Amino acid sequence: MKYVALVYYQEQIINAMSEQEWHDLNQECIAGVERLSASGHYLAGQPLQPTETATTVRVRDGETLISDGPFAETKEQLAGFYLLEAHDLNEALQLASRIPPARLGSIEVRPVRELPLKHSKTVIGEQP
Repeated sequence: MKYVALVYYQEQIINAMSEQEWHDLNQECIAGVERLSASGHYLAGQPLQPTETATTVRVRDGETLISDGPFAETKEQLAGFYLLEAHDLNEALQLASRIPPARLGSIEVRPVRELPLKHSKTVIGEQP
């Protein structure tokens, strides 16, 4: 089963890091991805640019509204994601606990919801 692990931390903590601390954290993340890949649990993932680069799009009553910044002000900001393959939620949680930025913030783990095929009740990835 697929799970997404959303990485959150306070950008101010990251901004206060020395160049060496930031480099070391990134190297830890790279090593973690290599371990997850070697064990067949890593499917995809990407870090995100800081929230100051975000643009939010909303459509209300047919009108597109665009605003600078993230969707909502929060204590922790979304920093990236890992798409994981795990047998169950317990395994996904164990894998997420090894993501290095968990020490700085939190990792939200959620199962991926498969969409049905167009004009069908069969779900993508299910056996007919």
